[in-house]
Amino acid sequence: MHEKRVGRAYMREMLGALVLYTVLLMAAIRWGRPMEEGLVRTLVLLSPMIGFGMALWAIARHFARVDEYIRRFLLESLALGAGITAGLTFTYGFLETAGFPRLSMFTVWCVLCGSTGIICVIRRWTER
Repeated sequence: MHEKRVGRAYMREMLGALVLYTVLLMAAIRWGRPMEEGLVRTLVLLSPMIGFGMALWAIARHFARVDEYIRRFLLESLALGAGITAGLTFTYGFLETAGFPRLSMFTVWCVLCGSTGIICVIRRWTER
């Protein structure tokens, strides 16, 4: 029962953060990009980071609420995802020197989230 309550609270907080991030991102793209260079434009373009910060807050709260097993499982999965991400980004760095196109830093975040998610799924599947 505790795990379901904790999971629902996490999903509610994370979805709220992601909705805020999405709204601020769309607004920043729509109104921030065409603005003249300067502090206001920079602040508008950085505004989606408020949602990102709220997502980090939701993750920190979730780690504080879960038991030791879940905390260990998530941290191990994140560590494996970070290792995979490091390997892939280093590999692609060498490929860039071979003439492959440069990738945005946004790609690293997508690889980290994707690899961590895949690791969690594989670990859950193999534990059964």
